[in-house]
Amino acid sequence: MNNTIKFLVDEKNIGKRLDVFLTENINHLTRSYLKKLIENEYVKLNKKVLRIPSTKVKYKDQVIINIIENYVQNIKPNKIKLDTIYEDDDILVINKPKGMVVHPGAGNYENTLVNALLFKYKKKLSNVNGPLRPGIVHRIDKETSGLLVIAKNNFAHSNLGDQFSNHSIKRKYLCLAWGVIRPLKGKVSTLISRDKKNRQLMTVSEINGKKAITNYETIKVFNIKDIPKISLLECELETGRTHQIRVHLKYKGTSLLGDKQYGKKNIKFKKVNNDFFIKLNKLSGQALHAKTLGFFHPKTKKWMNFNSDLPDGFKKILNLLENLSS
Repeated sequence: MNNTIKFLVDEKNIGKRLDVFLTENINHLTRSYLKKLIENEYVKLNKKVLRIPSTKVKYKDQVIINIIENYVQNIKPNKIKLDTIYEDDDILVINKPKGMVVHPGAGNYENTLVNALLFKYKKKLSNVNGPLRPGIVHRIDKETSGLLVIAKNNFAHSNLGDQFSNHSIKRKYLCLAWGVIRPLKGKVSTLISRDKKNRQLMTVSEINGKKAITNYETIKVFNIKDIPKISLLECELETGRTHQIRVHLKYKGTSLLGDKQYGKKNIKFKKVNNDFFIKLNKLSGQALHAKTLGFFHPKTKKWMNFNSDLPDGFKKILNLLENLSS
């Protein structure tokens, strides 16, 4: 169902940002929600689609906004089992398996989390992020496992989006990295932008990009004969940039076990430890798991905190490292 609202800019609103103008004139929607609608081409300025929330409005400009309810198209629902940790009328928290893409794109339109959500929930999902991302508030990489919160309606999505913007969401990851990071506990704060040489990768930049902050703590260092040192780390995100933990670890001179995109190519071994290398080679993608997720419930305002178990591949390597070091 479409809900079209039209505005004519008067003198008192001249020069305001488009998203600010809409926020002040539509009381039941938040600014972050309206920014998403603009970016996803649901707003027209003088009959032209506009995607830039910071555009300044002028006197007698005509603004048309389409608030689209239950709108999903061109995605095939797919019966894929979901590991649901929590669910109510507004949200659900799922434990995404390693290897699953969160939403359709880049030729993958059938086996994503969104396909699974559409099969089970049909149109009972938020549409703030457009028809290809129903319910999706945030993402984790394909080969990263762990917790995600899904919005069942636009109110929940808007509220959770504000919490992400305000950095009040708590996200902790466990990972295994080569070597020892110095200091053992600290904060990495940089700009992250797309790599100019390889557009599929991200990189730390001195001048361009978005602010990215990762707090890390070394839980244990495994110092085992014939195997390079390996650190078990807990990383807590203050921001949620693409590949953030992996980029920041590369910036610190290391990489995750199994990371084929950002991983070191010249790790040297004195002698083959068969058990370790068999399990390492079976590890599909990086040893990175979104273990803890905390936020305020959009409706009840109650603080909710969730934890998830490590996936089997990660757990087997960790158990082996524990046994070898004991």
